[in-house]
Amino acid sequence: MKKWKTVGMTAGLVLSLVAAGCSNDSSSSDSVSEQVDYTVTGIEAGAGVMKATEKAFQDYQLDGWSITPSSSGVMAIALEDAIEDKEPIVITGWTPHWMFAKYDLKYLDDPKKSYGEAESLHTLTREGFADDVPGANKVLDQFNWQVEDMEKVMLEINKGAEPAEAARTWVDEHADQVAEWTNGAQKGNGQEVSLVYVEWDSEVASTNVLKVVLDDLGYKTEITPLDNAIMWQAVAQGEADATASAWLPTTHGDLYERYKDQVVDLGASLEGARTGMVVPSYVDADSIEDLEPKG
Repeated sequence: MKKWKTVGMTAGLVLSLVAAGCSNDSSSSDSVSEQVDYTVTGIEAGAGVMKATEKAFQDYQLDGWSITPSSSGVMAIALEDAIEDKEPIVITGWTPHWMFAKYDLKYLDDPKKSYGEAESLHTLTREGFADDVPGANKVLDQFNWQVEDMEKVMLEINKGAEPAEAARTWVDEHADQVAEWTNGAQKGNGQEVSLVYVEWDSEVASTNVLKVVLDDLGYKTEITPLDNAIMWQAVAQGEADATASAWLPTTHGDLYERYKDQVVDLGASLEGARTGMVVPSYVDADSIEDLEPKG
């Protein structure tokens, strides 16, 4: 199995994102749009939610709006700083995410469906993996949990636990559920399994949980964070064995169309995922329609 070099995050991410979402100079009479300077705080450029937000600008005729790319970590810092000062901010959000367990947030209604319907997280493997490592493939095929399960792991990590530690705690506390995933799966004898994932909090949680489960079953599991496109390419080209990080049908829809004939889709491991524009509950807006174009 090839070794990986993690794709570096875009250099020069600056905390001016906080200023874009949280300007203390805004008058209380200014609209939400003016107070956030007609800016949505985003995540990695190229992510599906970023493209959907650009589409939302067009669908809702939000002329003059822009979306600032950053990373999921920088976005979370900007959100935290805004909430501490009770300032308005609009971010690209998704569920599952620990921030919904920690903060009182709301999605802006999306009547034009710019962000599509609810999504599912799918598990993909390379072609031939089921024949090469049938026991591990069976675990991946049977892996299935709820939004609340994932958010428990995510929140523990956010509180300071190492991802491996949080995953181990969840697995130990949910032995019956894990037994369903491993039911009928052949034990490993040190075979290597490589899992790749997007370094989003949700995928950090699921991939670390899978590593614990597979390692406990006797496999040697390597996990590697990659950029969205390279993750799909890695599985499609057989350079990685699997990923549990495919958001479908919207977030990774274009990548699915490109690689669907080169990967094996084991189906959804989590239902009810969602993306959209998210704001703190105190923000005086309930719909994307409440935002205004730049004058």
